[in-house]
Amino acid sequence: MIRLPSTHAAITAPLVASSTRFPGIPIGRSLLDGRPFRLSPVLAEAAVLPSTNSLGLGGLGSGKSTTAKVRIRREILDHGHQAVVIDSFGEDTSGGEWAPLVRELGGRVIKAGAFTLNPCSGLFPPEVREQLIRSLIAAVEPAALDPQSTHALQHALNHPKSTSLNGLVEALVCPEDGRWPAVKLAEWGEGPAIALSRYTEGSLRGLFDGEGASLPETDLPILSFDFSGLDRNSPAIPSLMAAVACWAEHVWLRQSTAVHRHLVLEEAWQILLSPATSELIQRLLKNSRKAALSMDVVMHTLSDQGDGKAQDLARLCEIAHVGRLGPEEAAIVGAILGLPAWAVDRIPTLDPGQAVWKVGPDYIDIVQTVLSEDEARLTDTSSRRRKAQQAAAVSVEAADETEPETEFLDLDHVGESLTDAEAHIEQDTTESDWGWGMPPNVIDTRHQDVLQAAREGRCNEAAQMAAIGEREDINAHGINSDQAISWLATQVRVAELCGDPTQAARLRATVARMGKDVEWWQRQPATSDTADPAWHSAPQPPPPTSPPASDGGGGSARPRRRTWPYVATIAVLAIASAGVWQKAEDDQQRRESQEKAAAYKGVSAVDLRIDGVKTETLAVWSKDGRSVVLSAWVNSAEKPKLVRIDSADQTAKEETQPLKPGQFPMPIRLEVKVPVKDRYQPVQLKIAVGGPHWKPDSKAPHRTIEFHPDRTAIDIETGKRLKQQYSRLL
Repeated sequence: MIRLPSTHAAITAPLVASSTRFPGIPIGRSLLDGRPFRLSPVLAEAAVLPSTNSLGLGGLGSGKSTTAKVRIRREILDHGHQAVVIDSFGEDTSGGEWAPLVRELGGRVIKAGAFTLNPCSGLFPPEVREQLIRSLIAAVEPAALDPQSTHALQHALNHPKSTSLNGLVEALVCPEDGRWPAVKLAEWGEGPAIALSRYTEGSLRGLFDGEGASLPETDLPILSFDFSGLDRNSPAIPSLMAAVACWAEHVWLRQSTAVHRHLVLEEAWQILLSPATSELIQRLLKNSRKAALSMDVVMHTLSDQGDGKAQDLARLCEIAHVGRLGPEEAAIVGAILGLPAWAVDRIPTLDPGQAVWKVGPDYIDIVQTVLSEDEARLTDTSSRRRKAQQAAAVSVEAADETEPETEFLDLDHVGESLTDAEAHIEQDTTESDWGWGMPPNVIDTRHQDVLQAAREGRCNEAAQMAAIGEREDINAHGINSDQAISWLATQVRVAELCGDPTQAARLRATVARMGKDVEWWQRQPATSDTADPAWHSAPQPPPPTSPPASDGGGGSARPRRRTWPYVATIAVLAIASAGVWQKAEDDQQRRESQEKAAAYKGVSAVDLRIDGVKTETLAVWSKDGRSVVLSAWVNSAEKPKLVRIDSADQTAKEETQPLKPGQFPMPIRLEVKVPVKDRYQPVQLKIAVGGPHWKPDSKAPHRTIEFHPDRTAIDIETGKRLKQQYSRLL
């Protein structure tokens, strides 16, 4: 086993699945370890990713739609996939938000009302016709269907007149006798007839009341149904969605010859609010695997959809990317998707284009989407805002020509050429790739010696040499110096050369968490005899100056004898003899400091069982060593009634309350922040938990734990050292 010591707090990086890689299109770069992030769900193993459906969430300007468009574009160009988009949002009348991308890919934009879909068409099986019509009724009159009216609708659908929506309404209003008398059937069918008359005589006329069906092509790379011209609260949107879903399921999927298909719901909240369309989408989600279909749902939040079936749909998506949201919304999303606490905490702080990705049950990452210039242009959703900003910039420039020109850019779209973007994502990840400026001093060959040893298979020797070099530079320049940190890059290369990618990923995460970017390794100049970069250390001492030249006389003058150098020498020896003891003491302190630094992890996590409830606890020291965040997490399945934590003068407490109808249980997460004198100071946490049988008037069982930053923890009552655990709070 290769031992690669590091004195930095890398272990705090949330590496849930850092060594996992997925096949497929490039999407961006991980902000945790700097590696390229690829994902084509259909290419992943079914055991790793059972379904290929995805959910994209994020506030305005977070980049969620941009990421969705880039994924679809690259899947179509690279793998020949097909896509149908339900586009219900747009800035103007040019065809919705997806129109530029659709036209660039040779697809077709279909505006609402430009096609007719007859729900009574013989293209659909009888059970699909009934379901589609029920969906249209529920979209405009949710209470119109009861057992009696459903029977009347089924009776009318069997009438010869019911070859169109107008004929179906007539069969409901003037039925013939059946199992029940025509009078009763007419009475029962009144509600459905009134609801369907909205499509034949009311504001939704022209969408579904044709005799035939003018359906779009099924062999185009991408189709976009543009609902952006409709009122966003109009019942036409869920009605059209129901119709398009039926067309996609029974016409498009059966006739398409693509290896894989995508159904994209853009701004899907008003679609999924309809119970009828939610049932249709749920059926597509459950059958997507055997239908070679991926459902890609994009929306702002989940809270807009209440606590019903729409949130259940989110749980059916194996892939989720969550952009910037507010803290409250982030907590809701985290609970529904099962995100760890560290990821939920990061969501409100994400920049445009960044998202927390969850792939399958275990993989969690934070990814920056990378765009080409063409993709930035095609996915632009803020043109109006940018025009206003540019106009304001022109006004400012006219008012004061001495002010520098201000460039307003939509941060969702960081423009790079396609070649540059691909190259940026596809850099050789076998090399360490950090990015920070190093001092222009002399070349340090120690790094090259370490790498040469690793190349020759002397892995243990290389690890030891790297550890010695790191300690020397820590002593000379400090623990956070560039010289000390550069040894992390060397240790990454050693780990990769010696076949330990997991250790390499952890070290990458260390530097990423320290705020360094990921291009340093490639930017450093290579030495003459190797492709590896040149690292730098402290400058060498200046060369000694030459002795003064002779005064030009014929002989050398005898120097005048001076006694003060001898006196100075005696003084120096006296000081040195006293300094020997001081140096010994300093060496001891230095060794102790080195041992502390080598053992420092900056985190400690243990699992406790208090009053029958499993409780996860965590202590994380800040980067500046001035404070510690103490956390506790309890799963709602443990049925806790009380959780309380105390440290120093800080307290956090939560008592569970009975759930109201429609509510779902939420995990309990408490957190306090306490000051410390330095990064090595331990802290104590008292945690009390009341289990399922705890009574409010009784004292809850508790334990007191002392956390140390070297990833150890001690039970204060027993003095025993507790086993360290991975915590979902990391």
